Amino acid sequence: MVSLKRALLFFTVIFFAVAPFTALRAAEEAHHEEASKSQAEEIQEYSQHHLEDDYYFSLFTDKKAGKHYGFPLPVILIDGGLQVFSSGEFHHGESVVEKNGQFYKLHHGKIYKTDAAGTLTFDEHHHATNAKPLDFSITKNVVGLFLAAALLFWGFISLAGTYKKGPNALPKGMGRALEPLVLYVRDEMAMPNIGHRYKEFMPYLLSVFFLIFVLNLLGLTPLGFNVTGNISVTLCLALFTFLITNFKANKDYWKHIFWMPGVPVPFKFVLAPIEVLGMFTKPFSLMLRLFANITAGHSVVMGLIAIVYLFQQQLTVPGSIGVSLVLTLILTFLELLVAFLQAFIFTMLSSLFIGMAVEEHAHH
Repeated sequence: MVSLKRALLFFTVIFFAVAPFTALRAAEEAHHEEASKSQAEEIQEYSQHHLEDDYYFSLFTDKKAGKHYGFPLPVILIDGGLQVFSSGEFHHGESVVEKNGQFYKLHHGKIYKTDAAGTLTFDEHHHATNAKPLDFSITKNVVGLFLAAALLFWGFISLAGTYKKGPNALPKGMGRALEPLVLYVRDEMAMPNIGHRYKEFMPYLLSVFFLIFVLNLLGLTPLGFNVTGNISVTLCLALFTFLITNFKANKDYWKHIFWMPGVPVPFKFVLAPIEVLGMFTKPFSLMLRLFANITAGHSVVMGLIAIVYLFQQQLTVPGSIGVSLVLTLILTFLELLVAFLQAFIFTMLSSLFIGMAVEEHAHH
């Protein structure tokens, strides 16, 4: 009996001695879990911000110091006249800007008209319902487009200067890299898909191929561009293909859409709506494919970089840096291939759609 009491007393002492350390360990784990959750939300917010367009060209942000490193871009609004000012006046959405008696507030990457207090009204989905002015601002994506255009002008002016010297002159510098790609677009896309009228559409095909390719490459730089991952940009490119295809289409193209030859009359009424729908699904697929692939690539790269911050406890700091570095490098090389592949696919399909529209059918 005495031994049993001693044993119970012993276990009681051990339990109360160990309990504080167990509770402390549980509290530490809960704290780490809460910190990791907060850090994951912060990383997700940062990744989302990277994918979106911005009125401020941010290079990086020091949240502890509350400082943003970069430069503001010009805001150009039409609202009862022309309103031009620096996006820095918004102070990253914290301030209301007053111009000529009009008040503007930046909220989730959009500019809304408001009052002096910056009041915003929201619907049941927490979307701002305030009126928005006509916005022609120079945003980060517009800067990316200007930079890509400048690079293309520089490269092609160099290539054109070489050809002026004579038909046998060899390109130098940037022209040496551009010439094989120009010949590739002509010989592998335009001529096989369009036929003898290929020269008519070469300016557009070359423009769209090199624009997408250069923008995709700029998106892999530390500057953080995501122009082709913006649905508005891919919509505009797909719309150009749609307009060129339909405005240049011959009568045979329209005949095959609305009154397909060689098909029984009852089936013509069934096929016509399907063909009309196909006119719109083709550019829609162009728009969505480019947007989705580029956005997905940027999201995965950002996720791999986040390994450095999210798995420091499990992998240690050197381990998390090493894993993140290796995986990010591998994916970046893959993204270089995707940058070319998406430009190739968009241009190839555009030439195919144009070729179908201008094809001369043999009538028997």
